[in-house]
Amino acid sequence: MAVDRLRSNLRKHSRIALDTSVFIYQIENNPRYVAATDQIFSYIQQAGHQAVTSAITLTELLVHPYRSRDLQRADEFYAVLATFPNLEWVAVDLHIADTAAQVRGLHGLKTPDALQAATALQRQATAFITNDPAFSRIAGFETLVLDDLL
Repeated sequence: MAVDRLRSNLRKHSRIALDTSVFIYQIENNPRYVAATDQIFSYIQQAGHQAVTSAITLTELLVHPYRSRDLQRADEFYAVLATFPNLEWVAVDLHIADTAAQVRGLHGLKTPDALQAATALQRQATAFITNDPAFSRIAGFETLVLDDLL
């Protein structure tokens, strides 16, 4: 049922943005969320669909492997994530930084979250998939909170 709800929401969007939590749930095979994240990543792979995320996502994902000095795991993450079809990794530029400052100033998000939101806005994603309801305060995209869909 929850996957059907998610699938229905995804159909409304050709370009989505992904928060770091979506990747974490998928990588960790989180039992509560993996059916949803499987659906999201399958959706992205289909022709005509695109996803974006900030390069900060990769930073957040690689902290644990580097902290535990597991360079092989870090390399595996990087190899899979950097080559995933229809997924654009967006570096922070001056325009995104300025938009993030506006988002942070207006909505009180922490800097990493503001950068995620600014990336979604700058790349014209119409949906942002996260598990943080704070993103719902931002106009410009529909926020899909995984816990709300489950």
